[in-house]
Amino acid sequence: MQIHEIQAKIQALTAELKGHNYRYYVLAEPVISDQQFDLKLKELEALEKENPTLALADSPTRIVGGGLIEDFKTVPHKRRMMSLGNTYSEEELREFDERVKKSLGLDSVEYVCELKIDGLAISLFYEEGQLVQAVTRGDGFQGDDVTENVKTIRSVKQQLHGNFPKSFEIRGEIFMHRKGFEKLNALRRSQGEAEYANPRNVASGSLKIKDPNEVAKRPLDITLYHFLSDTNPFQTHSDSLQNAHQWGIKTAENSKNCRNIEEVFSYLTHWDEARHDLGYDTDGVVIKVNSFRYQEELGFTAKVPRWAIAYKFQTETASSTLLGITYQVGRTGAITPVAELQPVQLLGTTVKRASLHNANEIERLDVRVGDAIFVEKGGEIIPKIVGVDFSRRSEQSQPHIYITHCPECNTELVRKEGEAHHYCPNVDECPPQAIGKIEHFVGRKSMDIQSIGSEMAETLYTAGLVRDLADLYDLTFEQILALDRVGEKTANNLIEGIEQSKSQPFERVLFGLGIRYVGETVAKKLASAMGNIDNLMSAPEETLITVDEIGERIAESVVQYFAEPKHREGIERMKAAGLQFTAAEKVSLGSNLTGKTMVISGVFAKHSRDEIKVMIEAHGGKVGSGVTGKTDYLVAGDGIGPSKLEKATQLGVQIIDEDTFLDLISNQ
Repeated sequence: MQIHEIQAKIQALTAELKGHNYRYYVLAEPVISDQQFDLKLKELEALEKENPTLALADSPTRIVGGGLIEDFKTVPHKRRMMSLGNTYSEEELREFDERVKKSLGLDSVEYVCELKIDGLAISLFYEEGQLVQAVTRGDGFQGDDVTENVKTIRSVKQQLHGNFPKSFEIRGEIFMHRKGFEKLNALRRSQGEAEYANPRNVASGSLKIKDPNEVAKRPLDITLYHFLSDTNPFQTHSDSLQNAHQWGIKTAENSKNCRNIEEVFSYLTHWDEARHDLGYDTDGVVIKVNSFRYQEELGFTAKVPRWAIAYKFQTETASSTLLGITYQVGRTGAITPVAELQPVQLLGTTVKRASLHNANEIERLDVRVGDAIFVEKGGEIIPKIVGVDFSRRSEQSQPHIYITHCPECNTELVRKEGEAHHYCPNVDECPPQAIGKIEHFVGRKSMDIQSIGSEMAETLYTAGLVRDLADLYDLTFEQILALDRVGEKTANNLIEGIEQSKSQPFERVLFGLGIRYVGETVAKKLASAMGNIDNLMSAPEETLITVDEIGERIAESVVQYFAEPKHREGIERMKAAGLQFTAAEKVSLGSNLTGKTMVISGVFAKHSRDEIKVMIEAHGGKVGSGVTGKTDYLVAGDGIGPSKLEKATQLGVQIIDEDTFLDLISNQ
């Protein structure tokens, strides 16, 4: 390509992308998808990188957002509101992780994952706990003062409570829930007005209304996810948001601390499916380095932070015909309706099936067999139906009637109040559930029997060798060897793996049982609190809910599980086989902290906070999460939160440093 052609291409792309920015940020009327925009932006970035002298000063690769709305006062941002780098691929996300680790000289980095809500970026300013200003993103350098309109949003906290900094800024997103959007459209239909296209457009447009009384009629919501201050008292991003939540600020829901990139991918996989059960739209996940110190060390490029990236769920839409609806049964008994489609090409693959998620989704879409539908596919995730072409619906079509009995075992389905899914209650005899329980039991975080994978679990069940978890411990070498395509080495590995699993601690056995709502963390809490399986099996609900983090739903599920005679029989068989059903005794190094509650805050030179926590418990003490009148000591490190320090002083709590703490536990 000649130099003049490259220059013309750069100018054309620049003008086109600036136009799209204006339509997105100002008019709230985008005409292309986010993915299409990002592809064009990457094309321009590549051209500018190869020809830096041809890049325009106002290139969209350097400027965030579009123009400003003339009707509102324009104010400069104290700190530039930057955008985030986007990716749609696992490979690019791994490259981001490698860059971060290399820059910091670390083997792994802790990230925070947050759902990326499709709304309008906003920044709130608080002085002495009072909301004083709300500013839109604008062009990243200056935005529109929409304070009075934002104050009409019920979830915006105008007066904070607690130990908050004197002055700070917190950024987030203003959005609208789908139910509120649907009610708004229903009202417009009744008044003969045109319906709005999507919730984001309404949220964006609402902030441009001059009359705050009219804005107050819009069902807007807010989520805040980025704390900023001249003197940041916090060590981590997650700590800042936890404190902001305590002050009354509505912070990001469903966020999670991930110890490494693999945990990030687990979060992405979960929410690519689970987001459909949310009441609002989310198009991806934002991944941030948790440590503020590391964020500062990584810094920024001209446009984006080097310590954060947005992973977007890739989508492509096509039209097809719904041929039928079938149903799948998951490991937990959850029923998932599946659309059987006329084959259609999406993202380079032939799509024949799509997820319909649950009965609520079928009702919301009003999808019927024979309909012309729109289907979307994101990355490697199963496609989903996103709409119906009602103009092509047959007059003979009938509403779909959801099944009442399990398609695998014919047991009548149940649906608890407040839950989206129907469930098959036949947890032990329904084949998909029984096989799923085996897979879960032998998994890495449970009994870790690596020689049994999904295929082997199904083979053992189908052959009648394992119909109950306890059956695993009755298997013989000869039985395994007799299975199709199983040799002596495989049989030996399987028997050896089962034998080794007997040494797994009680909390992993408990997690492996697959009791509904009892995840890895809950299993540890229950094992520690109850001590052994007999105490747990005999504990009533009112006893279980006294355990830390155990609510009524978990307690009810545990009691129901152990009320089943078959489950108790299986546990007795596993006891006899030698599995661990008693919690290991905690290591005791002394008793000089017995009866003492200690709170840890800050960064320490000789030990990590987790190590200090272990030492406190090993010497008979209890670790508190916050300073209260019952706190005996505040162990203070560098960068301790000022609110904890102030509260400890007010309450007369003894404040000690790391060396004093070590002296305290060493003096017997």
